[in-house]
Amino acid sequence: MAAPSELSAPIDLARVRRLFARPERLALADFLRREIASRMHERLELVKVQPQRVLDAGCGTGADLAVFQQRYGAAQVVGVDAAPAMLAAAAAQRPAAGGLSGLLGKLMPRKTGTDLVCADFAQLPFGVNSFDLVWSNLALHWHPQPDQVFAEWRRVLRVDGLLMFSTFGPDTFKQLRAAFATLDQHAHTLPFVDMHDFGDQLVAAGFTTPVMDMEVITLTYDTVDALLADVRAFGGNPLATRRRGLIGRAAWQRVRAALEAQRRPDGSLALSLEVIYGHAFRPAPRVTQDGEAIIRFMPRKQA
Repeated sequence: MAAPSELSAPIDLARVRRLFARPERLALADFLRREIASRMHERLELVKVQPQRVLDAGCGTGADLAVFQQRYGAAQVVGVDAAPAMLAAAAAQRPAAGGLSGLLGKLMPRKTGTDLVCADFAQLPFGVNSFDLVWSNLALHWHPQPDQVFAEWRRVLRVDGLLMFSTFGPDTFKQLRAAFATLDQHAHTLPFVDMHDFGDQLVAAGFTTPVMDMEVITLTYDTVDALLADVRAFGGNPLATRRRGLIGRAAWQRVRAALEAQRRPDGSLALSLEVIYGHAFRPAPRVTQDGEAIIRFMPRKQA
């Protein structure tokens, strides 16, 4: 019997889809998504891969699909997202011939070009050994069971296939959490998973030689309103345990005052983002489905 899945947070996946139902509401934070994607692409350049099939898990409005199509011109690129509105926005950016045909039900993508599929990326509608590269930018923290996601990504990867992802870490929004702590004990932001826990989950899922690193990006703002606008554009609060009901005016002013009290010596307001990067490969199996060891013999090179 498989081990029970670990719950990173009580995330309501239906609420996640609702939060991402209006792509225009999230567009203000696209600058960060594109910056992190750019840093991921720089890392990808160091790994010499020429994938025939690429999966963008949590593709959003599809900004990276065109990048992959340009980089790997002969590859077939598939974008998966659980929010139909995000896929519709991605489809609108493709050439007219692509359109929205089969957007929600297409399970047999073309051999080249790009395709869009609506699905939970922990339950992908693809067979085993389907992709050479699985890519995911700032999407993993929206799922309550990252260990299950890793297992699914490994399932659809081919042997020696590469997984590359980014996600937020625990120090993300720490200034906001401190401000809301003056109001109540409810979680107003996600309790993001630690980098080392992700590394352990990758190994448990069957990946080999995972490489994890992180950096802290600090955004600065002149006003509390500007800071909060970006926080909302990053997504929102999908926790099932979130505070219900509106925050009163007096309570909201306490939160704003707590943020104001955090102004730095130069007068700016800071917002920390801990960005975790990870990549790992799917190794060749060591045992058969019946549990028998697989021994590989390499031919001796001729002198």
